[in-house]
Amino acid sequence: MKEKGIIREKSFAFALRIVKLNRFLTQKNEYVLSRQVLRCGTSIGANVEEANGSRTKKEFAQKLGSAYKDANETKYWLTLLKDSGMISVKEGDSMIGDCDELLKMLGSALKTLKSSLASQPKS
Repeated sequence: MKEKGIIREKSFAFALRIVKLNRFLTQKNEYVLSRQVLRCGTSIGANVEEANGSRTKKEFAQKLGSAYKDANETKYWLTLLKDSGMISVKEGDSMIGDCDELLKMLGSALKTLKSSLASQPKS
């Protein structure tokens, strides 16, 4: 199975932003939250890549589902970082906006996949 390039591109670009955010946070001696957001924020793209190696639609949907969950968790950590003042409101809103965009794309892909899986005959 292959995912459209746009989700791959955007999840990779988002992961790069997360890596840079982690670098910024560790320079401020913030290690706990920086690790959390690094782990889940980079996992989005990693799961999209794993989905691309899937052999079945079901496996593909499971990996995209994991990416969706990671995006939700990332949004939580970004909101916490923004609301606690660890990152600026402007930077937080920008990153949360990118995360929301990924959530919408992944959600739409999952919805399409689930309806496709539901219409397949059981073997």
